[in-house]
Amino acid sequence: MRRQTLIALAIAIFLGLIAVFLANSFLLRSEVQADARATTKVAVAAIPLEYGADLTPENVRFVDYPSASLPPGAFTTAAQLLPAGKRRVVLMRLAVNEPILSSKVTGEGQNASIAALLPDGMRATSVRINDVSSVAGFIQPNDSVDVLITRTIPTLNRQVTDVLLQNTRVIAMGQDAQRADGKAVVASTATLEVDPVNAQKLALAQEVGSLSLVLRKPGGGGDDSNYVRTVSIEDLRYGRYGVSNINPAPRPATTAQPRPQPRRVVRAVPPRSAPAPSQGSSVEVVRGTATTNYEVGRYGS
Repeated sequence: MRRQTLIALAIAIFLGLIAVFLANSFLLRSEVQADARATTKVAVAAIPLEYGADLTPENVRFVDYPSASLPPGAFTTAAQLLPAGKRRVVLMRLAVNEPILSSKVTGEGQNASIAALLPDGMRATSVRINDVSSVAGFIQPNDSVDVLITRTIPTLNRQVTDVLLQNTRVIAMGQDAQRADGKAVVASTATLEVDPVNAQKLALAQEVGSLSLVLRKPGGGGDDSNYVRTVSIEDLRYGRYGVSNINPAPRPATTAQPRPQPRRVVRAVPPRSAPAPSQGSSVEVVRGTATTNYEVGRYGS
């Protein structure tokens, strides 16, 4: 009887543990679902807003946003976004229903300024360009470019072109820091985002040579140092391979000349005098050690 009681008690404890586990799982799932359903009012753009537009109660509205996915820098109340008597200006283009973040608008009471677009430790510097060096005006703000410098080296007395900067962000073209139409506009200056040392390089480069901008593909990487080199006038003819590896031009085909033959010297032989007429000929016959001469008369004589 006592053994049956212990078995029943063990079964009851096991079933109780299972019940507690299932209850905790259900309550935890309910809390997660409740948190997922929790929302917070967030300020968004009611209409498309361009760079330099003032934020007003008419172009801003508040929508429910999942509290668990609230983006950093979001404004949850009108008092935070539009303090009494202070203005905010849009720094980046905002689409309809796009959350208004502190990184996309100016501080309280500030005007739109390129300085507000600079990350910490970066500088904005402008360089002179023309319609050719600016890729015919197709470079737009927020594009990435490489900066080339063409200068003359006095010691070598020749012109060279080097890559001065790579993957540099364009802040503005001329006085336009936001262009949404995508049209090409030729500007006389380009404002680039650089660190202090590169700002010094650009200032010096404008004094010793001419600068050109090379448009890069978006997201194409940062450093291509392994693929760039100094280019001089010699490379305009022979390319990257240099003079020593250029195949010589084929020579024109020539007609094969006959091999000279050795010169033969022909000596003139004096003519023989005619023999005196004779009545016959002498024939010598040798028999052993005896020699006999015979006179043969001429035929017909």
